[in-house]
Amino acid sequence: MPRAPASPYLPQEIIRKKRDGGALDDAEIAFFVRGLTDGSIAEGQVAAFAMAVFFRGMAMGERVALTRAMAQSGRTIVWSGAGLPGPVLDKHSTGGVGDKVSLMLAPLVAACGAAVPMISGRGLGHTGGTLDKLDSIPGYRTAPDLDLFRKVVAEAGCAIIGQTADLAPADRRLYAIRDVTATVESIPLITASILSKKLAAGLQGLVMDVKFGSGAFMAEPERARELAASIATVATGAGLPTTALLTDMNQVLGRTAGHALEVREAIDWLTGKARDPRLDDVTLALGAEMLLLGRLARDGDEARAKLVAARDSGAAAERFQRMVTALGGPADLVERSEKHLPRAAVERPVESDRHGFIARIDVRAVGLAILALGGGRRRVEDRIDYSVGIAGMLGIGDEARPGRPLAFIHARDDVAAERAAVAIRAAVEVADAPATAGPLIRDRIAGS
Repeated sequence: MPRAPASPYLPQEIIRKKRDGGALDDAEIAFFVRGLTDGSIAEGQVAAFAMAVFFRGMAMGERVALTRAMAQSGRTIVWSGAGLPGPVLDKHSTGGVGDKVSLMLAPLVAACGAAVPMISGRGLGHTGGTLDKLDSIPGYRTAPDLDLFRKVVAEAGCAIIGQTADLAPADRRLYAIRDVTATVESIPLITASILSKKLAAGLQGLVMDVKFGSGAFMAEPERARELAASIATVATGAGLPTTALLTDMNQVLGRTAGHALEVREAIDWLTGKARDPRLDDVTLALGAEMLLLGRLARDGDEARAKLVAARDSGAAAERFQRMVTALGGPADLVERSEKHLPRAAVERPVESDRHGFIARIDVRAVGLAILALGGGRRRVEDRIDYSVGIAGMLGIGDEARPGRPLAFIHARDDVAAERAAVAIRAAVEVADAPATAGPLIRDRIAGS
């Protein structure tokens, strides 16, 4: 049997070229991604490549080529013939404390006529992951096979699941190596990591929620804006129309943080029982961008009106329940969430040390306090306590006074609750004069 012709490329020469600041062509990038996927390129070479990109960067054309090659490294989903109700749209967030937007947004946009196959992730550091929130729902399957995933999207209009083993496998290997070589923060590699999975999912439009502030993965607004521009430009260049919103993460999004607590707040939002204004605003803003990308509305005003109607009529709540039931969760979760969602053994208020107004919140510290309660992972193998977290969290500008708690701690025991209370008090700065929070949405960046 004839042998395949030898490749004209050597991994070390590609690494050298990038190390010295050269631009890689499409064929060199495709070769490297093939070796990354099939294991023919050694781990040390992958690490060297990641470090070279970290320091030398990549031009937009290189980022597009890397994203496309990683998206094509495994199976891609084709939605034609699946009987979908409308355009295939998605939203992705860079993550933050209390960010439960996906739980409301997927069924909300589905109720407006789109199909939303949302492939989400788990918690990273001090931020909570959408999949971890869904794991607090008894029976909910966050890792169904692709046939069930397609079926649920067609029937419910939306499904939120985790990345499957055969979608963008090159990203899985590259990310694992980046995670242990201090190259996670590379904007070209972040861009390719996020978008390779989205391209493999067969989307027709994507909205990015790129967060900045003390609770965000990238705290500095300018660095977050650079990432938003990279994602919007590369995605559109790779054939996926994308818009990014730059949103504030200098306070907890909504009033809860912690997995079951956030699911409960999302259900309250869907049913109209309680709606935090900032959470409402960012959900509707992202939803409007999705409807515009999917040509389901002519302008922003019409898009918002459709979303509000779907929210207030109960149509979005019905889609959420349909998705939960189809993926194995309780058929009465929306009506009886208190029956199904885990509840912490200890609930106690965090009292303010003084009277005044909330001037600043170290949101990262809040997220770390929840992690210390057991609401996150220090190691991959750690088990999460889905019941713990905080509720009733005050925001910037709110009055703090005796008898009005800064938040309520949900913990497994009194000792853990006291530690968390100390951390929350330290994270919240109370001043004499009222403070004003900055704009929730700092910028809108469209792909070109």
